[in-house]
Amino acid sequence: MLCHECNEREATLHFTKILNGKKTEIHLCDHCAKDKGEYIPGTNGFSIHQLLSGLLNFEQPIPSSPNRSLQNEQQCGKCGMTYHQFARAGRFGCAECYHTFNSKLDPMLRRVHSGNTSHIGKIPKRIGTGIKLHRQIEQLKQELRHHISKEEFEEAARLRDEIRALEKKVQQSRGDN
Repeated sequence: MLCHECNEREATLHFTKILNGKKTEIHLCDHCAKDKGEYIPGTNGFSIHQLLSGLLNFEQPIPSSPNRSLQNEQQCGKCGMTYHQFARAGRFGCAECYHTFNSKLDPMLRRVHSGNTSHIGKIPKRIGTGIKLHRQIEQLKQELRHHISKEEFEEAARLRDEIRALEKKVQQSRGDN
C-alpha cells in the first residue's frame, strides 16, 4: 500500500480513527511520518510518544524532598537519559536505556500486555488457525513442564495427550497425514 501523503513509498505506519461510527484510515511511509514530526493525523497535535506516555500513565510526580532529587535519579550510562525524561518524551534515548530501566519497564509491560512482558500480536481469523494451535501447544508444553517438575504425573499425562491431539490437528490441517 502506498503512502497517502507522498504516493511514492510503501506505507509502514497505519492509523485508524473511528469518530461517531465513521472509520478513517491513514497510511504513511516512515519518511512522511518523520516530516510530519511523528504527529498522529486527525488529533489535536499529540505525538505518538506523548500519546503512549499518557496511555501508560508515565507521568510521575517530580520528587519534592531534597533527599529524592532528580540528580540522584538513575541515568542511562550511554546517553544520560533519566526515567523522568523518558516519561516526558515517551521514548528512550538509546538501546542501552532498555537495560538501564528494565526494572521499571516490566511492571508497565505486564499492565499493558495483560500479565505478560512480551507482545505476541493479533492473529488473523482467516489464516491464523495454525498459529493459534502452535501457541496453544507451546502454552500446554509449559504447563506440562511445570506439572512434571511438581511430580504431578496424572495432570502431566493428560496434558501430554492434549498436546498430541493438537499436534495431530496441525498435521491434518497441513495435509501431512
